[in-house]
Amino acid sequence: MVRAALPITALFLSLVLLTSGNTMLGTLLAVRLELEGFRAALSGLILAFYAIGFVLGTMYGIRIIQRVGHIRAFAVFGAVTSAVILVHPMFVSTDLWLVLRLIIGFCIAGLMLITESWVNTIATAQTRGTLLAIYLLLFYLAAASGQFLIAAGDPATHLLFSVAAILVSLSLIPVLLTRTVAPEIHESERLGVRELYETAPLGIIGGFVSGATMSAFNTMGPIYATRVGLEITQLSLFMGIGVLSAMLFQWPVGFISDRFMRSRVVFALALAGIGAALLATVAGRTSNVALFLTGGIYVGIVASLYPVCLALTHDQMPHNKIVPANATLLLCFGLGTIAGPIGSAVLMTVTGPEGLFVFAAIALVALAARAAYYLRHQPQVPVTEQEHCVAVAPVSTPVLMELDPRSTTYGETPAGADEQRAAAG
Repeated sequence: MVRAALPITALFLSLVLLTSGNTMLGTLLAVRLELEGFRAALSGLILAFYAIGFVLGTMYGIRIIQRVGHIRAFAVFGAVTSAVILVHPMFVSTDLWLVLRLIIGFCIAGLMLITESWVNTIATAQTRGTLLAIYLLLFYLAAASGQFLIAAGDPATHLLFSVAAILVSLSLIPVLLTRTVAPEIHESERLGVRELYETAPLGIIGGFVSGATMSAFNTMGPIYATRVGLEITQLSLFMGIGVLSAMLFQWPVGFISDRFMRSRVVFALALAGIGAALLATVAGRTSNVALFLTGGIYVGIVASLYPVCLALTHDQMPHNKIVPANATLLLCFGLGTIAGPIGSAVLMTVTGPEGLFVFAAIALVALAARAAYYLRHQPQVPVTEQEHCVAVAPVSTPVLMELDPRSTTYGETPAGADEQRAAAG
């Protein structure tokens, strides 16, 4: 693994710094909004604008990259992000913060596009799996570190904003100094959402629900933690445990989904997520230890949904449509990340902090109902014909999906396999 990572050490270092700073900022802003007395519904709307910017960035950021090149675009996106971070504590304004979150989301998407395209270009058929595993491991560890850094200062001051800006600024240095040849990057082809839904309905619904439940926790989790009485050190631990749980659940759930019918795995994950969410609503008022445990289990479950739904979609698609299907499913996940903060914030306004997990339970009930219907009325892909389930990062662009080791088999489908998959979908 070390040998495979050596040529792109600079890129991985940039990834770690960027992810730490960005994750830290997301939690910091949620806490600061709460300290400033913003209503939960308004906080959710402000925080959701990051997801809107990110989705737009994955779609249109590539045009900036193509126009000025990877290095210049990386410098621009990073400089704008650092500057915008520092503006937040200067002017606490609803309208301004909406715009700032939109800008940061767009720029982070551009930075991720560049980083992931570089990793993907360097990867070979033999190193794809290794590099993707390294990428995911570093991403999750960096995201957890960003959460833990929240406890290093007072969210009511400018200090933590400066730390986040410094981390993002430092992430520019390894890339700007690298001698690795910049790759070409092309706009990702997508299937129409309706076309994908007709072929893989459970995959697309599961992708949306996974995005909604994950983003609800990531954005409104700090506000929930503040309102149930957690101190800042406990809050950072609560959020950090969630990130680490998301990482740890990926591989065992993937192992299980390779050995059982995937639609049943989605159904089981939805039921388990409902149970964990409901337990968390009680634990938040009783015991911090119980809250950390149930919250971690909940995040681990919903973070595992997307890789399983992605693999389920692969099982049902002709191989020549898998790459554009990946991009469309990721778009649906992104739309879910927009809906999650808004929906959970509204319920938190109506029902109190527990509305965060109530929202998750409602979303997962809808998914479980769709999975149950799917199991009864749709033909299933046999386990022996299922694709291998691969862990994926919760924050990525369509470019990263090209690093998926399964992409090496595109075009090498046995005779008749595509027809069997299409019939099963």
